[in-house]
Amino acid sequence: MNMNRVGSSKRIIKRGGSRKGRHVLAGAIGFLAVAGAIGVSAMRSSRVEARSVAPIPAPQTVVSLPGFGPQQNSSEVTPAPPALAALISTLGVQFGGHVGIAVRSVEEGWTASFNGNDLFPQQSVSKLWVAMTMLDAVDRGKISLQTPVTIRTQDLTLFHQPIAAMVSEAGYNTNIQSLFVRAMTQSDNTANDSVLRSVGGSDAVRGFLARRFISNVRFGPGERLLQSQTAGLTWSQDMAMGRTFYAARANLPKSVREKALNDYLANPIDGAAPNAIVRALSKLKRGEMLSPSSTELLLETMGQARTGPQRVKGGVPAGWHYVHKTGTGQELAPRSTGYNDVGIMTGPDGSSYAIAVMIGETTRPIPERWMLMQSVSRAVAGLHQASSGSSIAAASR
Repeated sequence: MNMNRVGSSKRIIKRGGSRKGRHVLAGAIGFLAVAGAIGVSAMRSSRVEARSVAPIPAPQTVVSLPGFGPQQNSSEVTPAPPALAALISTLGVQFGGHVGIAVRSVEEGWTASFNGNDLFPQQSVSKLWVAMTMLDAVDRGKISLQTPVTIRTQDLTLFHQPIAAMVSEAGYNTNIQSLFVRAMTQSDNTANDSVLRSVGGSDAVRGFLARRFISNVRFGPGERLLQSQTAGLTWSQDMAMGRTFYAARANLPKSVREKALNDYLANPIDGAAPNAIVRALSKLKRGEMLSPSSTELLLETMGQARTGPQRVKGGVPAGWHYVHKTGTGQELAPRSTGYNDVGIMTGPDGSSYAIAVMIGETTRPIPERWMLMQSVSRAVAGLHQASSGSSIAAASR
């Protein structure tokens, strides 16, 4: 895959737009232009040695979802603020790698994006859909948060799974809610796969997305098959123990690993479009995905996430709140894949923006990826503050 692949952002624009969108004045544009220049410059100048990222791969069977169109009338869609759209495009073009960025106003409905309709590997971002499917099942009375679950050694997966330390020969007794919290706050793969089994597997997640008219979001076959196939391996349960998976992967010819990874990146079985993700997150925030109680629980749990503190969250200014889910894919030097952060950023006045920054593949070091993500959250806050000030000034005249 071309590491410098870039695309153009696509936005649905109607004449008129919201008053707030139309009143982004030159001051806001100047502010964001400077912010973009600083962000890009910092990304280019940073040469800090990056620490290695724990792997997280993907599968081979292609999943097709119904091609639902946008569930909105195009006449209701307002244009994205030009300053934000321009900055997002600049950040995307100048970052080294295949990157997708999308920002959507929850209240106004506009979306600014770069490569917003490309499918990017989600990796652990897909845990978000498992959580929604589980909470939807709770809303419909199919399961309870207190439904007991026993985790046994045959349930273990690979990569990040802190719960594995608690699994004895007799297993580890817990419940659905505890597993959900572990999956969303620690990105525990075993916990997430257990929740997935409890709600009916991958087909249940795909069904939930279809019922909510969320298109361009694929859901793979679960962590074990996803990661082993992305690495070029056939899964066996002994790979869940110790360093067995890493050893098996290291013993593969590099050509085998490269082909498997290239196939995955070209058509990711867990692929999702940034525009689709921010639309789903906006619907979640508006209470259109789950019941009020389940919506509150999910957003509260996302706010407790311990992963990715220096990604998008690192650029969120004081007074703002960010709830999110990260994802990190496998590495095959010099490439890193599936480096993501998606979430909802809410300002002091209650205005919210859904954000998705997805790096499909790159050779840029981690600090430069952080800088890209932080530039997006800083730009969102800067635009909102500047445009709010402009609206106040216009109203007072």
